[in-house]
Amino acid sequence: MIEDFINALQNFRRNKIRTFLSLLGIIIGVASVIVIMSMGVSSTRQVEDSFGSSGLDMVSVSSGFWRRRRASVTLQFNDSFRESLFANVSNIKKIWYKNSVSATLSYGDTSASASCTAVETGYMEAFGLALDSGRYFNITDNVMGTQKIIIGSNIANTLFPDGNACGKQIIIVADKVSFSFEVIGVLKEQNSGMEDSATGCYIPRGFYAKKIAPNPLAATIMVQAVSKEKTTVLTEDINAYCEKLSGTEGSVNVNSMQTMLEQISEITNTMSVLLAAIAAISLLVGGIGIMNIMIVTVTERKQEIGIRKALGASPNVIRQQFLIESASITVLGGILGIFFGVCISFAVEYLRSLSYVISWQSCIVSFFFSVFVGIFFGFSPASRAAKLDPVAALSA
Repeated sequence: MIEDFINALQNFRRNKIRTFLSLLGIIIGVASVIVIMSMGVSSTRQVEDSFGSSGLDMVSVSSGFWRRRRASVTLQFNDSFRESLFANVSNIKKIWYKNSVSATLSYGDTSASASCTAVETGYMEAFGLALDSGRYFNITDNVMGTQKIIIGSNIANTLFPDGNACGKQIIIVADKVSFSFEVIGVLKEQNSGMEDSATGCYIPRGFYAKKIAPNPLAATIMVQAVSKEKTTVLTEDINAYCEKLSGTEGSVNVNSMQTMLEQISEITNTMSVLLAAIAAISLLVGGIGIMNIMIVTVTERKQEIGIRKALGASPNVIRQQFLIESASITVLGGILGIFFGVCISFAVEYLRSLSYVISWQSCIVSFFFSVFVGIFFGFSPASRAAKLDPVAALSA
């Protein structure tokens, strides 16, 4: 077998142009598959990075649109609903209620518009919202409804360009009513999915319930799953429970970043596989080219085949010789294709300013597929050589 491989390399050297043209289809096919799959993986990674790693165990529940008929039961996000949801749906770790209100924040002559989110104690920590300075809300802030506020990094830079926001008093105008709030924390800018750590601001929900909307129903419920892996299942269970409770489909909107990421990843992977399959057609075209070249090679080397058969070479030995020669082309083409594919992928990701992610799985699959193509399309010419009559071959 090693001798056949060495003879194949010598034949390639004698027919450089023919060998190059045979390699070209394989190289293009393998490189195309790698580039497309790598771009798909990189795009998926970019989407994941934009969402961030925090909040992937959170499920958002808000009022939906009734799609079939008027609900027999109107769902109200009160304490009773919280208890019912916790008791009847599994995989729930914690349930938070929150509300939002548009407001204008001002400090001295500087002001900024923002959406203030009224949250319960522990919500920001659970969502992974990190602080650049200051502290989170404690139980007292929520129970007493203290006028404390945590602001996003952009809001802090706008109101306090010289820094030192914590401890300062700012004026918030919400629903045409002015309140004085003490800044107790500034958020660190980060990718946090459903929450805005740059332009958002947070106040205790206890204050919202006492001063802005007494005894409010929650506008949005945030349900934390026991683990990130259970988020998708929890999303489905909450939706099913709310439909059963209200008697209608679409009574609530149930979403989670984890579910969205899985859907986006599935779509991206499907498109990548589809495009890679189209690119792999060039491998088949290259295989047909290899078969044509091998048929020509067999015709040119009839006398060599006749001599080997006259010296006692069996049909299997002759067949193996030409199969190895055909497979050697695709092995070499596969290696070069992987090299060029990785280089092109690196260049594309660099120009697009994405994280450099190579789909090594596609490298392995495309390489072995190229070898299979060489063996498959080389089998017919090799069998043709094995069946040659030695007398007829020597007289050719």
